Amino acid sequence: MNTAIDTVTDKKPNPIRRLYNWVLHWADTPYGPAALFGISFAESSFFPVPPDVLQIALSAGQPRKSFRFAAISSAGSLLGGIVGWAIGYALWHAVGDFFYSHVPGVTPDRVETVGRLYEAHAFWSILAAAFTPIPYKVFTISAGIFHDYVSLGTLIVASAIGRSARFFMVACCLYFFGPKVREQLEKRLELATVVFALLVLLGFWVVKTVL
Repeated sequence: MNTAIDTVTDKKPNPIRRLYNWVLHWADTPYGPAALFGISFAESSFFPVPPDVLQIALSAGQPRKSFRFAAISSAGSLLGGIVGWAIGYALWHAVGDFFYSHVPGVTPDRVETVGRLYEAHAFWSILAAAFTPIPYKVFTISAGIFHDYVSLGTLIVASAIGRSARFFMVACCLYFFGPKVREQLEKRLELATVVFALLVLLGFWVVKTVL
């Protein structure tokens, strides 16, 4: 989540800020859950605004439905990740230039870097990207491009764990602490996910070393 976007006060907001506002406006409509699913789906392959912003807004207004919104985010993101894999697997030769030119976060250098990560640690790379602020779309598309290293099953399992952990962590905060935690989540969600992911990886390393 880019909290810097939230501080923009120009009379004519930049395109990303306008898109951010468009995402948030769904929280005040009856179509919020459907929009959350669609944005979660799209963010996994091309959409620049993460679904967390709408999930937080919806959950702040209806804390008792926080876990329902987390499930919607998780399902949409997982299905979108599968589409991202399919784009990389079957369509990249036709749409690669478009993605490099028009989809924020998707660059040739990043795709190649992710490809090298997949060659060594495919599952853990996807899991980390699914949970942290690392651009998830780069990893889903790259998984399809480098399908020799990443099967669709690997993508599905790692994404299901990482995405669900991220969205349900948000749900827990809002369910137990209510709207008062919203501002802190919006400011510190990225940091919290990175720290948590590092602790999990450290835990696995300790277990592997000791056992």
